[in-house]
Amino acid sequence: MADRPQTHQLQVHPQQQPQRRYEGGVKSLLPQKGPSAGKVIAVMTLLPVGGSLLGLAGITLVGTLIGLAVATPVFILFSPVLVPAALTIGLALAGFLTSGALGTTALASLSWLVNYLRQATGTVPEQLDQAKRRMQDLAVFTGQKTKEVGEKIQQKAQEVGKEGGGREAGRESART
Repeated sequence: MADRPQTHQLQVHPQQQPQRRYEGGVKSLLPQKGPSAGKVIAVMTLLPVGGSLLGLAGITLVGTLIGLAVATPVFILFSPVLVPAALTIGLALAGFLTSGALGTTALASLSWLVNYLRQATGTVPEQLDQAKRRMQDLAVFTGQKTKEVGEKIQQKAQEVGKEGGGREAGRESART
């Protein structure tokens, strides 16, 4: 009996969930409140406008197809003239568009250059004033240093003159 594996039994008790009532197909998918008055007016206004624009688009498409059906034989008959003419017109149009694009680029570049020069011109007098002030400060500083160095040289010359004058007098007395 000890050789037998013991089996465990598990009991599952179903949980009771609240009973939900099925209320019926489409009603459960629709919102409980109806659309607002503004939305209803918008739909009533835009539906005829959209329908009429769609009708005009259809009429335009039919007119284009009819025109193409009528013009195709004419294009085939006159293709020796029309193809070079179309190429000429296409190249001329490309030239005009390129010219306009390059002109616009040139104007934008010149505008940028003028604005840059205006800004640079506005700062040049300020830079000149600042440079003048620096030069004046440098001149004052140089003048002060020159004066100080001159005074030091003068002092040293006087010291040497006093010392040198005593030495020369002693030398002359020694010679005589």
